[in-house]
Amino acid sequence: MSPMSARPVVNVVIQARCSSTRLPGKVLRPLGGRSVLGWVVRAAAAAHGIDTVVVATSAGTDDDAVAEEADRLGAAVVRGSLDDVLGRFLLATEEYPADAVVRLTADCPLHDPRLLQHIVALWRSQPELDYVSNTLVRTLPRGFDAELVRTGALAEQSLIPSGPHREHVTYGVKNDPGRYSCTGTVVAPAADDLRVTLDTAEDWVLLEALVAELGDAPPRWQDVVALLRARPDLVALNAHVEQRKVTP
Repeated sequence: MSPMSARPVVNVVIQARCSSTRLPGKVLRPLGGRSVLGWVVRAAAAAHGIDTVVVATSAGTDDDAVAEEADRLGAAVVRGSLDDVLGRFLLATEEYPADAVVRLTADCPLHDPRLLQHIVALWRSQPELDYVSNTLVRTLPRGFDAELVRTGALAEQSLIPSGPHREHVTYGVKNDPGRYSCTGTVVAPAADDLRVTLDTAEDWVLLEALVAELGDAPPRWQDVVALLRARPDLVALNAHVEQRKVTP
């Protein structure tokens, strides 16, 4: 627990970069009245129980615009290695100390603050847990992914110099239940067949259509699912897009 504080500190760390291979610059695209990154920062800031919102981007000149946008949005900013995302998260915990961090990616603009605060509240009630997420058993659409990890567990992962955890941050924690205590949240009925993340041009068309229907406010995940269930034509826009697999 943080010094001089009886209340554990939980920060959100949003990983963001411009150099996406499938859709370059996607996190800075204007969606409704704000950037895609702006949607994520706003949702994180609206979640009760979050202390600081940090955007972790690379030190490369390609990501100067990401850092500038994050600063404009009122988020804290750290910059580190493009390829060592775990290193950026550790830098975030050094510059903005926390007992745990919620990992978000900047390409999921429809985050529901209520989902984020539920994960934080669960961990605050059991701070001995190393990892809490809504993806251990996936029941939500892809695009609402949120993972909370204890800072000490991340520090242990940093001692391993190479592997998928350097890019995917929590890989070595959630895949080692013998060492780390992990739990998750689920919803019913399941809606994991749906996709509202931003990786491709087809994803973008869907997100623009959803925002046009639902408006600029952070949506409830239930409203997103209800709209998609009622509009199979929208679901079909990116139903064929496959998520890239993590290589161990």
